[in-house]
Amino acid sequence: MPATARTAAILPEASRSALSAALAQVNALVLGKPREVELAFACLLAGGHLLVEDLPGLGKTTLARALAATLGLEFQRLQFTADLLPSDILGVSVYEAEQRGFRFHPGPVFTQLLLADEINRAPPRTQSALLEAMAEQQVTIDGSCHALPHPFFVIATQNPVDLSGTFPLPDSQLDRFLLRVSMGYPQAEFERAMLAGADRRELIQRSAPQLSAQDVLALREAVSAVHASDALVDYVQRLLAASRSFVGLRVGLSPRAGLALLRAARAHALLAGRAHVLPEDVQSLFVEATAHRLVVESGRGSPEDLARRLLAAVAVEA
Repeated sequence: MPATARTAAILPEASRSALSAALAQVNALVLGKPREVELAFACLLAGGHLLVEDLPGLGKTTLARALAATLGLEFQRLQFTADLLPSDILGVSVYEAEQRGFRFHPGPVFTQLLLADEINRAPPRTQSALLEAMAEQQVTIDGSCHALPHPFFVIATQNPVDLSGTFPLPDSQLDRFLLRVSMGYPQAEFERAMLAGADRRELIQRSAPQLSAQDVLALREAVSAVHASDALVDYVQRLLAASRSFVGLRVGLSPRAGLALLRAARAHALLAGRAHVLPEDVQSLFVEATAHRLVVESGRGSPEDLARRLLAAVAVEA
C-alpha cells in the first residue's frame, strides 16, 4: 500500500507499515488470491462480516485461518453440522446449587474472530443464532444481554447450496454479511507452488501476528475518517434506486445495503492509500457487496450477473 501525504493524517507510518505487512503475509499464505485477500481486509476494516462461498477444498478455511494468524485476535473455530444447537454457539445458563442461581457459560461466539465453518450445514434455526451477535455485537440469553469482545469479526464459509447436506442461508442472515466472495480454482503456477511447497497449515501455525486488536480498532477509526463526497454519495444512491426497478430483480437494495457499500468503499480507498473514496472503489466491490442481497426473478440469471448489469447501467455523473 503506497504511503502518501493524503493518508498521513489518517494513518500513521507505523500503522501503514503494519497493514502492508499483514496483507503481504496473508497473500504469502493464500497463494494467487490477491483480490480475495484485499476484499477480506476491506470487510474487516469496514467493521463487517465476511462470507466465503465455494466448493470444498479451494482454500476457504485457509483464508480464514491465515487472517486469524495475521490479525493477532482471539480465535475460535466452530464447525457447523446438522445437529448443532443455538446454545452450542451462544452458550448456556446452568443452575449451580452452591450459588443457588444460574451461571452463564459463554459459547464460542465470545471471541474476536469466529470462523463459522460450513455455516450452511446447520439448519436455519441454528444459523439464526448468529443474527444478533453479527448485527449488535451482543447476545441475549434468558433475557440478559452479554456484550461480545471488540473487535468482533465473523468469517463464515459455505458450500454451494446445490451440494447435499446444505441449508440455504435466510435472507436476513445473508444481509448481515458485508461481503460475499468466492475463491475459485487457483492458476496453474500457484497450484504447482502449493503442491510442491510446505503444508499451508504448518505455515500458518508458524506465522507471527502483524496486527493486534488495538491496531484493528484504530484502522476501523481511520476508515470512518475517509471522505465520501456528495457526488459519490449521489452515485451510491442512484445505484440503490435503480436496483428497485431494474428488469430481472424482484427485490432491490435497501438503505442498509447502501450504508454497507459505502463502508466497504471507504475501507477499499484506505487500502489503496487514499483519504477519499472514488467511484472505482464502489465499482470494485459492488458485486461482492450487493449480489447476495438481491432477489432475482426466475429465469433472469444469477444475482452476480444482474449486479454487473446494474452497475453498467448506472453511469458516473461528472
